[in-house]
Amino acid sequence: MNQPAPIYMFEASEKPSLDLFDVPLIEATDGSVTGYGCLVDDPDGFEIEIVRWPVQGWRALDEGTGDEAGWVEGIFHGEWKGDVLYGSNEAVNGHYVLGWSADPQTASSEQQTVPRDQVLLWHMNYHPDGGQLFYPIDKKPFVVPVALPGDDLTLEKVIAFWCDGTRGLYIHPNIWHEGIFPVEDTQRFFDRQGRVHGRISCDIGEEFGVYLSVPLKNLP
Repeated sequence: MNQPAPIYMFEASEKPSLDLFDVPLIEATDGSVTGYGCLVDDPDGFEIEIVRWPVQGWRALDEGTGDEAGWVEGIFHGEWKGDVLYGSNEAVNGHYVLGWSADPQTASSEQQTVPRDQVLLWHMNYHPDGGQLFYPIDKKPFVVPVALPGDDLTLEKVIAFWCDGTRGLYIHPNIWHEGIFPVEDTQRFFDRQGRVHGRISCDIGEEFGVYLSVPLKNLP
């Protein structure tokens, strides 16, 4: 059944109060990100994976076709305004409410009312056409929620990587994720992703009746 496309810009108070599901926070290391992607020391020349266009039947794609769109690049901005975390992606001209640090019925976009020690996440998505690279321009810590591929997403599959800001994070095609969560007020990331920009979404609140509580606290 086709689902309506998510609306990404809205007032937090338009979302209901829901229970929270705690997401484990894991240090991003070469070992821990295996299967999800890899850590990147230098974005220059790093080639993301581009997936060839899927065939509809038994006839194969002609060689050298189906993956020629390449990728796009731009700056991904993460910015806290009060209790609400916003994202914007110049590479695909996207603007998003990523989540909030307080119950959305009381979260303020004008002033901070609670500590920013978590992001209450309402949505995740994946890109079937290509991988995606996030590289921290400002060299500050950041957090990325992810889950392994498969349309039958469950809450237990979601984890969050704590990245210390010295390296970037690349995720493979089909990896569930959301925009990057800055630990401080604002942060910029170099973003490289597939030009086709196929996006498949899951509204966590609507499907599961909870928000994902993604920690922003530093690891011990």
